Amino acid sequence: MSQQPKKDTALRSDAQRNRERILRVATVELTLCADAPLSSIAKKAGVGQGTFYRNFPHREALVLEVYRYEMQQVADVACELLETRPPERALREWMDRLARFAMTKAGLADAIRLVTSAPGGPARPGPTPVMEAAGTLLRACEDAGAIRPGVTPDDFFLAIAGLWQIDPHEDWEPRAGRLLDLVMDGLRVGAPGG
Repeated sequence: MSQQPKKDTALRSDAQRNRERILRVATVELTLCADAPLSSIAKKAGVGQGTFYRNFPHREALVLEVYRYEMQQVADVACELLETRPPERALREWMDRLARFAMTKAGLADAIRLVTSAPGGPARPGPTPVMEAAGTLLRACEDAGAIRPGVTPDDFFLAIAGLWQIDPHEDWEPRAGRLLDLVMDGLRVGAPGG
């Protein structure tokens, strides 16, 4: 009787590895080409069509899960940075990672637009984990006296909205760096510790 749970656990972990492999491959493929064929993604992930469709019954499910997965990866970095850096440095480094995500995942944004713009298609998911991560970083910086009090995640994202105006196919890093430095300078104005 104790053998059955081990087998179920092994099957679940194998299924989870398949799902994660599909998500990793899909992230790459959809970033390169917004309408990458699902059969190609399944093949490159090393799974059969049945396994693929059991995890993601249609394109919309895959694209939205890739988006959620990627947003969670960006959000998770915030806490990691706060554990190893002063809050102000953690925020600035996280901003760089957010910029890198925005610029390198432009194709993924196109894939999301394709599936959410179709009549009767799913709604575009919100950036909730990223908003929460920004809130965590902003609170830590405010508590440390490194930024002006009262900056909300909404304020923050309005301030960095210029990122999405930068062409990801050009030399975007210097422009993004300058923009984010300007935002940090603005956040410091009126800081109790500044």
